[in-house]
Amino acid sequence: MPRNEPVFPKDRHALYEQHGYSAAIRSGDLLFVSGQVGSRPDGSPEPDFAKQVQLAFDNLQAVLDAAGCSLSDIVDVTTFHTDPEAQFGTIMEVKSRVFPQPPYPNWTAVGVTWLAGFDFEIKVIARCPEK
Repeated sequence: MPRNEPVFPKDRHALYEQHGYSAAIRSGDLLFVSGQVGSRPDGSPEPDFAKQVQLAFDNLQAVLDAAGCSLSDIVDVTTFHTDPEAQFGTIMEVKSRVFPQPPYPNWTAVGVTWLAGFDFEIKVIARCPEK
């Protein structure tokens, strides 16, 4: 296996090519997933915030699937929010559906002023099971 193997979901969205980055990089048994946003197939942001957050998690799931990983393999989560105080409730609703029970992954939330037109982004590190 190459030292750093790029991973892309089956139906990869346009942002990877537009901005020149990989959806994820596998290095050994670790998977480093780039920030996933609530983008539609053409790369544009989903305008409804709750749907944007859910779509970001759906895009994350697609990347994990492509790598042979699952949500339960996630070790560390970092999320970025353009208005954390106003968005927190919506994000927690989606998060509670995605991670309904312990053990929960580590989680760091960061307030930011710009996400290229998006309002939520999630990046993770996962430890993938052996093939």
